[in-house]
Amino acid sequence: MSSYWYIAKDENGNKLSGTYSNVNSVSHLREELTKIGYSLVKARKEKEARQRTTRVSQKEIVAFTFKFSGMYSAGLSVLKCLETLEEQSENHALRQILGEVRQSVETGTSLKKAFEPYEEIFSSFFLGMIEAGETGGQLVKSLEMSAVYLEKRLELKEKIKAAFVYPAVVSVVCILVITGLIIFVVPMFSQIYGRMNVALPGPTLFLIVLSEIATKWWPLVIGGIVAVVFIAKRLLREPNIRASVDRIKLSLPIFGKLNRMIVVARFVRTFATLVSVGVPLLEALDGARLVVDNVQMSGIIDEMKEAIRTGSSVAKSFKAHAIFPPVVIQMADSGEQAGVLPEMLNKGAEFLDKDIDRTVQSLLIKLEPALTLGMGSLIGVILLGVYLPMFDYMNHI
Repeated sequence: MSSYWYIAKDENGNKLSGTYSNVNSVSHLREELTKIGYSLVKARKEKEARQRTTRVSQKEIVAFTFKFSGMYSAGLSVLKCLETLEEQSENHALRQILGEVRQSVETGTSLKKAFEPYEEIFSSFFLGMIEAGETGGQLVKSLEMSAVYLEKRLELKEKIKAAFVYPAVVSVVCILVITGLIIFVVPMFSQIYGRMNVALPGPTLFLIVLSEIATKWWPLVIGGIVAVVFIAKRLLREPNIRASVDRIKLSLPIFGKLNRMIVVARFVRTFATLVSVGVPLLEALDGARLVVDNVQMSGIIDEMKEAIRTGSSVAKSFKAHAIFPPVVIQMADSGEQAGVLPEMLNKGAEFLDKDIDRTVQSLLIKLEPALTLGMGSLIGVILLGVYLPMFDYMNHI
C-alpha cells in the first residue's frame, strides 16, 4: 500500500486536494475518490508518507482514545469525531494517520479495517476492542474501556521507569567516573612508574592494559559493542532463544517476581477488558496472548484455552499454573459464581498493580545502597591498583 497526494473535483467543479493512503495505484485512488463523488485530476506518489507515521507517543494515543471515546459517547458520528480530532492534533504524524483513517471510513471501510495499517502504533488490543465494539454494537463501551486500559498500562510503565531512574543515574555516573580514571588517570601514573622503574603488581598491570585498549583501540571497542548489540537483537528474533530469554526473565532470583506480576497483570487486565465488551472467552484469550509479549506466558495461555475448551472454568485454568497469584484465582472464582467475571478480574489486576508498586519500592530500598556500595568499592579498587606501586616504592626508600 502507498500514499498519494492528489487533486480532485466534484460535479460542480470544486477542487479538493490532500493525501490518500492505503491504495495500490493511481487507478485504485481514482476508484476510491469516485465512491465519494470526486473525479481525479492529478496524483503524485508520496514516498516518505509512511515513515512519518511512526512518531506518535503512547501518551498521545491515550489522549486520542479518551477524546474519541468522549466525543462518540456524546452522540457525534465516527467521521465527525475523526475529522475533529484530526484538526485538533498538534502532532503531524497523528494528524496524517487520522486523515487516512477518516478517508478509509468515508469509503465504507469498517473502523477496525481503517486502523489496521497502524496496528504497531495503536496496538492489537485497540483493534480487537474496536472490532468487538462494532460487531456487538457496543462501540461506545469498547472505546471507553480501551481508553481506561491504555491509561492503566501507560501508568504502570511510567511508574516502573520512574522508580529505576535513580539506580540508572548512579550507574551511568559510576561508569563515567571509571572511564575517566582509566583514560586520563591511569596513563599518567603509568608514565610515572615507567620512569621510576618500579615493579608493578598484577592489578596495576591489568589497569594499564585496560587503559591502552581504551585509548588506542577505542574504535574496535565501540565496533565490538555495536556488533554484540546487533547480534543479540538478531538472536532474540529466533523463537527458541526468545523463549529461553522470556523463561529466564520470569525466574530471575530478584527481578523474576516483579516480571511475573507485570506479565500476569497485563494479561488479566487485557482478558477482562475484552470479555467485558462481549468477546467470547477463547477469543479474549487470543487477544490477551498478543499483548503479553512473553513466550512462556503465551504457552500458558494456550494450555488455558485447551482447558476451557474442554469445559474447565476460568478459575480452574488459572489454578493449574503457578504463575497466577491466589488473589487472581479467588477473584476469578468469585466472578464466575456471581456472573461478574470481568469486574472481578479487573479488581484482581488492581491488586496486582498495588503489589507491583510495593515490590518495586522494596527492590529499590535494597538496590540503592547495594548499588552505591558496589560502585564505590569498584572505584576504590581501581584507585588502589593505581596507588599500590607508589606505596611499595615509598616502603623501599
